[in-house]
Amino acid sequence: MSDAKKTLRLTQVKSSIGYKKDQAATLKALGLGKIGRSIDQVDNANIRGMIFKVKHLIKVEEL
Repeated sequence: MSDAKKTLRLTQVKSSIGYKKDQAATLKALGLGKIGRSIDQVDNANIRGMIFKVKHLIKVEEL
């Protein structure tokens, strides 16, 4: 069995303007902030919780 952790690629597809400020802060904590920007994050419960909070603003791909 492999010890490699799953990775998620997160891409911001919508602006946070017009949404609550805590959602913009969540995007910033994930490493996003501009439309089209992509980052790779380790798949864990903390990241999944943040993804759930801003799921309408991002696209998620499993790598």
